Amino acid sequence: MALGLTPTQPGLMSSTAGFCEGRLAPNSMYAVLHRECRRLFPDAMFADLFAGKGRWSVPPMIVAVVMVLQRLEGLSDREAVDRFTFDTRWKYAAGGLDFDHPGFVHTVLVDFRARLAKSDRPDRIFDTVLEVARAAGLIGRKRVLDSTPIYDAVATQDTVTLIRSAIRQVLRAADHGLRTELRAVLSSGDAYTELGKPVIDWTERAEREALVDARARDGHALLAALDGRGLSEPVTQAGVLLATVLGQDLDQDAAGVFRIARRVARDRVISTVDPQARHGHKTSAKGFDGYKGHVAADPDSEVITATGVSAGNQGDAQSAADLITDLLPEPGQAEAGQAEAGQERPAVYGDAAYGAGEFLGQLDDADIEAMVKTQPPTNTGGRFTKDAFDIDLDNDTVTCPNQATAPIRRNSDGDGTANFGTACAGCPLAAQCTTSKSGRKITVSRHERLLARARAAHTEPDRRADYRATRPKIERKLAHLMRHRHGGRQARMRGRTKIAADFKLLAAAANLARLSVLAIRSTGPGTWVAAAR
Repeated sequence: MALGLTPTQPGLMSSTAGFCEGRLAPNSMYAVLHRECRRLFPDAMFADLFAGKGRWSVPPMIVAVVMVLQRLEGLSDREAVDRFTFDTRWKYAAGGLDFDHPGFVHTVLVDFRARLAKSDRPDRIFDTVLEVARAAGLIGRKRVLDSTPIYDAVATQDTVTLIRSAIRQVLRAADHGLRTELRAVLSSGDAYTELGKPVIDWTERAEREALVDARARDGHALLAALDGRGLSEPVTQAGVLLATVLGQDLDQDAAGVFRIARRVARDRVISTVDPQARHGHKTSAKGFDGYKGHVAADPDSEVITATGVSAGNQGDAQSAADLITDLLPEPGQAEAGQAEAGQERPAVYGDAAYGAGEFLGQLDDADIEAMVKTQPPTNTGGRFTKDAFDIDLDNDTVTCPNQATAPIRRNSDGDGTANFGTACAGCPLAAQCTTSKSGRKITVSRHERLLARARAAHTEPDRRADYRATRPKIERKLAHLMRHRHGGRQARMRGRTKIAADFKLLAAAANLARLSVLAIRSTGPGTWVAAAR
């Protein structure tokens, strides 16, 4: 397919420009795209996605504009193409096309996303919009971080459905000869062709247990039959998924019967349709199934500078470093804060989820100010918390409120534990400290000095005021991203890679909306100004 080109000479009487100008505010999203779309998303920007010969593609500038408006308005592919075909504002945003400019089939959007994903610059739409913000001087050296749940696009499966689906995937991936061999080792009588659960009396415990045991034995028989063979990649992946499902949900009792385990695996696969989705918790009381979308934004301009998507059970601090790479020192620089003389020191704002020692260490190494809350020590029953103990990191000792001292025993990672043991037996303060018969233990992180410093810094009135004025801005930005369920809170596709690309495109659309409010305007090649800054 060859690169198609956007029309440059709309009809004198049929262009949408004359109709829309005067009816739309100059800083509306449609007006800004109309004015700047050829500089933002020129057809040549996507030339590497197409061959030199073949039938002409739908002009990529038009597709890019449609994709941005689609994400901003939370539309499906069919709805977006329908909107472009019949909504005058969309054709106006795509460079002032004629009223009768033809639409296109929704699969053009599917194909364009696939081409972008396979290219060397899959995030070029987001990167282009961010570069415009930088050129306009809207990106400073502060970042505020947060995350939000993204619900998966599949149904969470129970154990029986997981096992049957995983077995079905192995059989489907195998060629005819191997499939015949594998079916010969199945003993349950289940053909694994139906998606629904087998018909049993689900109120009878014995029947439920027999069903679980029979399907588990089928799964293990398949794995035994595959063991030691040279397998194709699809069969190998299906086999790994089956082994994961069997191992995470089942235990075998003394009689050799497989039963559903009375536990939840730490990294439990919840669907064979989207094996990367996970159980997650935004708070201790509220759970979700799917992924987490991570966002970094400039708190002054409210422009999103980076995004990421992780499994739903991954901690926020684990993804934080990837969101602030633009603040980290360049190769050869000692510190990010010394990149240019006179620049303000970079700062990162985040809630207690980002107050992990490892992330604080990364910020400290890069000379980035950590405006991050750190979880205060807690203890049950109002007993002494960790901060009631005197931790001497220079001598690696901990002294309790009763002035007993215990050494810190560290492991190979640098984390340690101070065990007071028998000193607690006759201690008059023991009831206020611990209920453990073995005595109180204090864990000391290898990042303990940084954690203590962060807790102390957060008590300073000026820092607390700065934090309270700055960090909530990311909440508003997340609300902008999630205001539509379809494609916002609810993922539109499966798999972390595709969802991450879609989330970044959503961020690009939100950034363009923000730049529209700031009245962004091109003043020459590569130069931009924000008139309403």
